[in-house]
Amino acid sequence: MPASLARGRNAGPVGGCRGANPGGAIRGRMTLEHNKQIARRFIDEVFVHQDPAAVDELAADDFTPHTFGPMPPGREPLKQAMARAGAGVSDPVFTIEDVIAEGDRVAVRLTTSATHSGTFMGIPASGTRYTIPEIHIFRIRDGQVAEHWHEFDKLALMRQLKGEAVPQAEPVREAAG
Repeated sequence: MPASLARGRNAGPVGGCRGANPGGAIRGRMTLEHNKQIARRFIDEVFVHQDPAAVDELAADDFTPHTFGPMPPGREPLKQAMARAGAGVSDPVFTIEDVIAEGDRVAVRLTTSATHSGTFMGIPASGTRYTIPEIHIFRIRDGQVAEHWHEFDKLALMRQLKGEAVPQAEPVREAAG
């Protein structure tokens, strides 16, 4: 079931994962669940609410963004990038569709919508509300996000920001058999 995160709504941490069980399989599941919680909190508190205190808590000192464009590692560059994005869009909603964890990685598939209310990606404000699919991959180390990768449909975003029609994809059909 999708979970929506929106500015102004305090979704808070998802679930509860305090302490580890010494049993291997249970402990492994708890670690994966804890990593998922960190990724969900990062999306909500850093991306949606743009809380600088959350960056300090949830991002590692050497946080490395692999797909934000030219940006040095660290918390301060992340805060600056979030401020730039926040100046261009308002009222973001991130609807989480899937959260998958393996080892120290968490993949999140989500749908983002926001209003283009300021210059964003070099395009002046249009007032248009856009919706795009995204995939985020987080590497968690010692309870913090150490690395982040992000993929999204940039063509669909640009078309929406410029007021162009966006072709709708055909629904995926299950293979017979």
